[in-house]
Amino acid sequence: MHELNFLPAVAMAEQVRQKKISPVELLEAHLARIARLNRNLNAFVDLDEERARRDAVVLEKEAAHGEIRGPLHGVPISIKSSIDVAGMRCEAGTRLREGRVAASDAVLVARLRNAGAVILGVTNTPEFLMAWETDNLLYGQSRSPWDLERTPGGSSGGEAAAIASGCSAGGVGSDGGGSIRVPSHFSGICGLKPTPGRIPSTGHFPVSAGPFALLGVVGPMARTVADVQLLFEVLSGPDDGDPCSAPVPLQKVRREALQRICIGYFEDDGRTPVTPETRTAIRTAAEALARAGF
Repeated sequence: MHELNFLPAVAMAEQVRQKKISPVELLEAHLARIARLNRNLNAFVDLDEERARRDAVVLEKEAAHGEIRGPLHGVPISIKSSIDVAGMRCEAGTRLREGRVAASDAVLVARLRNAGAVILGVTNTPEFLMAWETDNLLYGQSRSPWDLERTPGGSSGGEAAAIASGCSAGGVGSDGGGSIRVPSHFSGICGLKPTPGRIPSTGHFPVSAGPFALLGVVGPMARTVADVQLLFEVLSGPDDGDPCSAPVPLQKVRREALQRICIGYFEDDGRTPVTPETRTAIRTAAEALARAGF
């Protein structure tokens, strides 16, 4: 296990700022791990090693001169292959879009680059993002890094597998009916389905428009809650290309204000059997919140 690969994204960025590690070193550690693991995981469907290396060299020179673009300077990030990344495939797992290459970056990808992130590549999805597992006729099945006989979930399953295995420090998925939350749960990482409109979905396929705009969103995935928060802050904000994006700035909420919120939880829905392990995990989470003053 390469310890660099499993640093939290916030720690990677901090160590780059302190010149303890370099963007090139971080990138090469992640590319080496992808080369070693992706054959079995099938997490990535397209990599842009040439541009990633070029970007990392530029970021390294900037960091050496104390020039930091943003809070993700030098951090390797992956993107779900239903989101436009310039020069990379955006096929959403379907033969109907086979060979479709994005001409430009989605707004959220541009925001990541502006914050200093190095984009590694794009990750696997089920066809049209319509499953809680990740398998399609273009690239086949993605597998869990915890157990290759199991699924990492879906539809952002390639993202979850990449992040959980240390092939990516964090990334962006999309969620209409669990597609960030389910693979995050299956793969033991963190994910957030944000309020619709908080992060613009410009450049995502399918387009979040009409009634679906109230359901389908893009959102961050990472190994820690702090990393998810950092990605969320970088990605948030209105965009003229997305009529559903909220034209209001993100407001940070103080812990004291959050502790006044009444939090409810349930252990089962009365219909679906719940394993003892799941019930214990829910109770443990509720007890931890209570101890923290919520």
